[in-house]
Amino acid sequence: MNEYRKGRGAQFNSDNPFLKQRFEPEPDETEEIQPAPQTRFFTETPKKIISKFDSPDLGMGMSINPYQGCEHGCIYCYARNSHEYWGYSAGLDFETKIIVKPNAPQLLEEQFLKKSWVPTVIEVSGNTDCYQPAERKFGITRKLLEVFLKYRNPLSMITKNALILRDKDLLSELAAFNLVHVYISITSLNEDIRSAMEPRTVTARQRLRVIEQLTAAGVPTGVMTAPIIPGLNDHEIPKLIESAAQAGALAAGMTVVRLNGSIAGIFENWIRKAFPDRADKVLNQIRECHDGKLNDSRWGKRIKGEGRIAEHIQQLHRISRLRFLKDRQMPAYDLTQFRKEGMQMRLF
Repeated sequence: MNEYRKGRGAQFNSDNPFLKQRFEPEPDETEEIQPAPQTRFFTETPKKIISKFDSPDLGMGMSINPYQGCEHGCIYCYARNSHEYWGYSAGLDFETKIIVKPNAPQLLEEQFLKKSWVPTVIEVSGNTDCYQPAERKFGITRKLLEVFLKYRNPLSMITKNALILRDKDLLSELAAFNLVHVYISITSLNEDIRSAMEPRTVTARQRLRVIEQLTAAGVPTGVMTAPIIPGLNDHEIPKLIESAAQAGALAAGMTVVRLNGSIAGIFENWIRKAFPDRADKVLNQIRECHDGKLNDSRWGKRIKGEGRIAEHIQQLHRISRLRFLKDRQMPAYDLTQFRKEGMQMRLF
């Protein structure tokens, strides 16, 4: 189907390389307008909820993802490929088939109660957004925050949804103990780009208000301007950081877009439909950042990119941080606050 599907990021279901068989529609079926896919939820009861990662790009750490798949539908999302491990597509399936882990808070508490547990910063939303629309229905993220607060274990969060303000009370309490950092993802101030690239997310203006309100509540908040896509949003870097700084942001991070696995085909199909006038320019500039390819799995290169365009992006971001965020930084975590017995310690 060549018609642009509004309201979703991916325009089709890409092939899953882990599946030997796939469905092929009849030729005449592809000419008809297919009905909009509806979001479905599937329950998963994992045996553990904390994932460890060790990457030359990211270092060592731990993360929690209460949901797999994300209805936000961000076209560039690196997490799309992980949906293929569940037997789904990285395309529309990623946005419409959401896996929910309701036992996540219980598993987290069990981990904190182990004698072997050492307080460590855990990243909530290392893969998909913990405040995606499903959170309004299931409330798993709020329950996780309650466990973090009960045991006073540090965490970091990243989201692009204003739903995080619902939990401002818990985040404020965590911040009082220097136990939380929050990053709000903002990739464009241009609503035409935002609505096409991140179709089921709140506006940039709303995200700036989130930074303002979290900052006013004493929650250390930064901005994540990622990914930077040359030819599409790279020119916005100074204004993005300036706007976030005016809202109270303490720091700014970034990555250069990389389109690994199935995402390359999904992204190319999308940009040729959403922005046909600049598609070739954007794709060629992405390739220039990644040794002539859309895919890039090289450690040390895949996130930052290389070459003239990537260096320009990094320099512009660095200059903008120095200009608008000078002398600001996130406060240090206080790992001494951890309480093995939870908040019962307050009684003694």
